[in-house]
Formats: sequence, structure tokens, C-alpha cells
Amino acid sequence: MASLLEPSLLENGGNLKGSSKEMRHGRTAHNMSSSSLRKKSDLTLIQKVQCGLLRQLLTNLQEVILGTKLSILFPAIPLAIVAKCHGFGRAWIFVLSLLGLTPLAERLGFLTEQIAFYTGPAVGGLLNATCGNATELIIAIFALAQGKTIVLKYSLLGSVLSNLLLVLGTSLFCGGIANLRNEQKYDRRQADVNTLMLLFALLCHILPLLFRYAVATDALAAYPTLQLSRASSIVMLIAYLVYLVFQLFTHRQLFEAQEEDGNEDDVISEESPVIGFWSGFVWLFGMTVVVSLLSEYVVDTIEATSESWGVSVSFISIILLPIVGNAAEHAGAVIFAFKNKLDISLGVALGSATQISMFVVPLTVVVAWIMGIKMDLNFNLLETGSLALSIIATAFTLQDGTSHYMKGLVLLLCYIVIGACFFVLRTPQDPLHLGHNLAEAVFRA
Repeated sequence: MASLLEPSLLENGGNLKGSSKEMRHGRTAHNMSSSSLRKKSDLTLIQKVQCGLLRQLLTNLQEVILGTKLSILFPAIPLAIVAKCHGFGRAWIFVLSLLGLTPLAERLGFLTEQIAFYTGPAVGGLLNATCGNATELIIAIFALAQGKTIVLKYSLLGSVLSNLLLVLGTSLFCGGIANLRNEQKYDRRQADVNTLMLLFALLCHILPLLFRYAVATDALAAYPTLQLSRASSIVMLIAYLVYLVFQLFTHRQLFEAQEEDGNEDDVISEESPVIGFWSGFVWLFGMTVVVSLLSEYVVDTIEATSESWGVSVSFISIILLPIVGNAAEHAGAVIFAFKNKLDISLGVALGSATQISMFVVPLTVVVAWIMGIKMDLNFNLLETGSLALSIIATAFTLQDGTSHYMKGLVLLLCYIVIGACFFVLRTPQDPLHLGHNLAEAVFRA
């Protein structure tokens, strides 16, 4: 293995930053969660290749493409492209694109962690904090470019709800069932910080909504609400930068995932990089391009898929998109909950929810402002109410530092009820709304 790493070290032209031990114990919950889905690569045959450049290329392909348990989903990527080029059903393009995004999201996390071996844990943590939800951010940009702000708001809201209720609920429920005889504890300090950030984000969402009802007419409230949302977004981004300093420097120990000495068969504990510095950047750029392409397919076909399936756009955006798009991250959180390592599970669920609420959402508002698109933080009454109740339920669930399966079950039931709510919801932007109104008129007649 050392011989394979030598070209990588020469390639990046520098030494690794930090000791092996420092890198191991500096890994975040997201890094640990992603590791649970990786496979140990067998490089025996590749080592016999005489050409160094070819050997390095094959090693990269083995580690990046086949080094994950989700590699079985990679064929969905060319299938989605073929379906788009040959004019297949838009619902098929939507499904194949979603499936293709699942392993790509996990691989982006893997590549940022590989780059962190060379840049050090601080820069690596910053990469993870900004690229951890790259899929949602790219989808958001394409939705903005096409003027689909409603779909954008739904998808971002769905990501937060999915992390707070589905991921955390499943983790607590499965962890409680698997450890019935063991008391499950976790460090409340990290949960308290993330909950505080989520409550601040909720305040920034509620104020534009209340402002709309405080003013006499919607026409008078539209411009001030937009201005308030833009100002709040800037404040949220500043708060997120301070949060990064808190997480990566001043209180870094609160967010580090502590590993046990024994190595698990299904968790790959990496103490050295498996690809080179510049190779990591090339792979990261290439996969970001592919994610952008599939994200464009998803945004293009979501309304046609809604009409084809007879399901509302709100349900697809809030429920289906986050479940499939973040499946890798969700699976890792549940795996560690089974092992009674709730600090990692909470770090994944709450960390992702905080990142989306405090970084992705305000950033899209600022980007929309730059693009001349009017997007505010008013997610409407039903959506904002669901977000508020979800954050409050999560805060109460995590207040005592212990867990059992009943807490997870209640969060899951909350998610099911919210999902049912958006399943029956029909909005004026929904392609099914016109047919629904026509059917209602016929029924009344």
C-alpha cells in the first residue's frame, strides 16, 4: 500500500498535515458516518501493474468508484443521461437521476476527507462544513435559475425536516431497540449548540411570515418582506461563520467524533489518504459536474413526475427528494445508533439540519438577490409551522442527555403525519391543482 501512496505524495508535492493520530481523532460525525458505507479495497492485482501512471489511475478508480457499498447505484448515472438524450419518460429521468445522486453525495464527502489529509483538520472541516450539503445547494441553484422558487423552498424545508425527524427519529428508535438493556447517553453540549442555531434560523423564518400578516395587504408587505429576508440572510451567514470558528477552532473538542480502539468490520477507519491531493481535486470537480447535470434533470422533471404519478409537487420535494438524496448519510447515522454511538448520529442529523438552515437557505436568498430573483424567507404558514414544531419537538427530545426507543418513535410519527399533510396538499403552483378544482366543481354540481 505504501508503494501506491508514493506517487500520490509526489503528485501533491508536499507532506501530510498533522499526525495520523491527530487526523483520526479530529474526524467529525459526518466523516465517521460516511466511513460506515465504505469498503476495503483489494489492490493486489493493481499492484502488479508495471506502468506507474496506469497503476495510479486504476487505484483511483478502485478507491473512488468501487470503494463504497453504494457503487451498485453508479449505473443509474449513464442510464439517466441516456434516458434524457433519447426522450424517455420524464418520470424515469427523475428516478434515475435521484438514484445517481445517492452515491455521488457520499463520494463528495469521501473526497473532501481525502483532501483534508493534506490540508489539515481545520481546512478539512471547513470543506466539510461548506460542501457537506453540496447536492442540496446545486439543486437549489438550478431551481433558482429556472425560477422555481416554490420547489426550492420545499426541497430545503424537506432536508431540514428529514434530518430532524426521519434521520434522528430512526437513529434513536433503532438504537433504543438494539440497546434495550443499555442506557443510551450522549453529550448534550453539541446538541444544545445546534438546537440554538436552529431556533435562530426559525426566528428568521417566522418574522417575514408575521410581517406579512401584520401589514394590511400582501402588496404592501411584499417589498419590506423581501428586504427583511435579505438582511436576515446576511446575518445568518455571519452567524454561520462564527459557528464554524466555534466548531473548528475554539470548541473543536465538542464536535469531534471519538472512536474506540477496536476496528469494526463495517467501518473503515482511515489513517492515511488513498488518493493524491490533486487527484482528489480532479475527482471532486468531475463529480460536482455530474451532480450538477443530474440536479438539472431533477429540477426539469419534478413537475412532470408529479403529474405522471398523481402526487403533489410538495410531497415529492419535501419527502421523496431528501430521503433518496441523503440516503447515504442517513444510513450511516442509523448504523452508529445501532452501535450505541449516539454522539455520531446526533452530529450527522443536527449538523446537516444546521448547515442547511444557517448556510444553504440564506445563501440561496443572497444568490437569488444577485441573480435579480425575488426570493424571501417566508415559507408560508403551513411549511413554517411544520418547521417550528419539528425543531421544538427535537429540542424537547434531546433535553436530558439520554435516549430510548420511544423518543425516536415519536419523532418518526411526527414525520409521517407531516408527510401525510403534504401528500394531500394542493397548491396553485401544483400541476394537479387545476384538475382537483375541476373535480370538486363537478362533485358539487
